[in-house]
Amino acid sequence: MVEHPAYPVGLRLTGRRVVVVGGGQVAQRRLPALIAAGADVTLISPSATPSVEAMADAGEIRWERRRFQDGDLADAWYALVATADTEANERISAEAERSRVWCVRSDDAGAATAWTPATGRSEGVTVAVLTTDTPDPRRSAAIRDAVVEGLRDGTLVAPQQRTRTPGVALVGGGPGDPDLITVRGRRLLAEADVVIADRLGPRDLLDELPPHVEVIDAAKIPYGRFMAQEAINNALIEHAKAGKAVVRLKGGDPYVFGRGMEELQALAEAGITCTVVPGISSSISVPGAAGIPVTHRGVAHEFTVVSGHVAPDDPRSLVDWKSLAQLRGTLVILMGVDKIGAIAQALVTHGKNPETPVALVQEGTTAAQRRVDATLGSVGEVVRAEEVKPPAVIVIGDVVMVNSRA
Repeated sequence: MVEHPAYPVGLRLTGRRVVVVGGGQVAQRRLPALIAAGADVTLISPSATPSVEAMADAGEIRWERRRFQDGDLADAWYALVATADTEANERISAEAERSRVWCVRSDDAGAATAWTPATGRSEGVTVAVLTTDTPDPRRSAAIRDAVVEGLRDGTLVAPQQRTRTPGVALVGGGPGDPDLITVRGRRLLAEADVVIADRLGPRDLLDELPPHVEVIDAAKIPYGRFMAQEAINNALIEHAKAGKAVVRLKGGDPYVFGRGMEELQALAEAGITCTVVPGISSSISVPGAAGIPVTHRGVAHEFTVVSGHVAPDDPRSLVDWKSLAQLRGTLVILMGVDKIGAIAQALVTHGKNPETPVALVQEGTTAAQRRVDATLGSVGEVVRAEEVKPPAVIVIGDVVMVNSRA
């Protein structure tokens, strides 16, 4: 037991240097909150999970692909040490002590100068819970959950002890904003022993999970002789058969280009109970977040959602682009950024007006959201010039201009 309790404080890290050492699961869980706080994050690690690498590729953090060196904490305000090398962690922690940099250690909380609280957010309020002695993550998380749920339903009364949900839950996490997951999805996530997460799921929610929850990056599952989807199915089955509560956290809705039915069928064949929690699809929520209604009175009476991951001239394509070109409503394309030039050309060839408005909404509902406008005739060049990157939702039709008409 420590002589004095930890002193709670909220760090304002906007624009301030933060050093994270280690690019594994701990970093994957903690980095989104540091990014959301506006910190100037430098990651030092020879390797990283695919999700952490994606943060670096997106320019959200700077990644120095090497081991820690003396002096790396110079000018830092805060450090997170999350490597598997105890001796290296002790050396980094000692440098932080000498440099008077507050330092969190994932391997030894007792040797750290700072602890990460269990955090949750509701209606503009951040709830951070620390136990008074050595951190007790399960208790902190339970108290955090009680307070946050009380804030959400207006009661501030702690719920009864939750019961674990057996089997697997396929949870649609929504388009990216953690507040857009369903209440049921959030509750199942809080009860999970294992979370198998997609990169496009609401990653900020992973930071709310207590340390005992195993978070598996779906892109990191060893595939061996299996196809990627088969390997994910096997991981779901393996953990469920081990008696664990498993959440498959997916972006958007599990059944909208999410392969949710393939996973459900695999679980059913293995005799495993599965709960499906629908999610808000990015096909309607992302345009809405960018001010674009997919339907509008007098403008569009229907909308069609299409996968653009296969080019129109690819023999594998199941999309009737000729018929789509004849529709008067809204066309929403997912996973089509790198094929949009060919898609636009196919639509124009089959009769669509090249002046038809197009909007591309990148990283919709997140802090990095941006909207780029074009026409069918110009969209291929605009995507290259503006360096639009996936994930992005593409909206084609007169609804794109509704805002400017208002």
